[in-house]
Amino acid sequence: MRTSYHEELNSVLDHLVHMADLVEIAIREASEALLTADLGRAEAVITNDAQLDQMHEELEYQCLSLLALQAPVAGELRTIVSAIRVVFELARMGDLAAHIAKIARLRYPAHAVPERFEPNFREMAEIAEKVIDVARLSLLERDAQGARTLATIDAKMDGLRRDHFTEIFREGSDIDVEGAVDVALLGRYFERFSDHAVAVGRRVIYIITGEVPEGVDWPNA
Repeated sequence: MRTSYHEELNSVLDHLVHMADLVEIAIREASEALLTADLGRAEAVITNDAQLDQMHEELEYQCLSLLALQAPVAGELRTIVSAIRVVFELARMGDLAAHIAKIARLRYPAHAVPERFEPNFREMAEIAEKVIDVARLSLLERDAQGARTLATIDAKMDGLRRDHFTEIFREGSDIDVEGAVDVALLGRYFERFSDHAVAVGRRVIYIITGEVPEGVDWPNA
């Protein structure tokens, strides 16, 4: 009976890794839709977000069932509670990818990102793909040290986000209101995507070590 329980617990973690795979695909495709004004890609991301929502519901139910029926203790309880949080973070990341795709669709056939901001958003897209990949691998390999690197990567995303406002509000900037709103919203979506990946990393560390890293010293903890 206990063996079956542990198999089910491992199954939950395996499904989280699969969900992270789908989120990585979603942000990659949403970013390309945004930067290339690709309507087909944008529509696919928006449609496929329903699959992530369904996985969220199913995995959350599975975790709650384990809590109710198996009376987990110590590390088992830590894993189940963390898995509930991780599935929430991954679902939110999928939603953010869909939000990016919706802005690409809204502005089609024009590009939502003003030309001067394209290099910045290209770098943001690369970081977004990097953070979900690191989060996924830390889950797959139960790698606390890999998860710790997420805070450092996230700091680069925050810097790119600050650059948006420096450019938007600089003296002599000729960006129009619509462009400024799009840049502000899109930058926020990418920034929050990275924040959720960091939250996944914190939960991975908690599963492995029993401690949740906080504060500025996290990368070196």
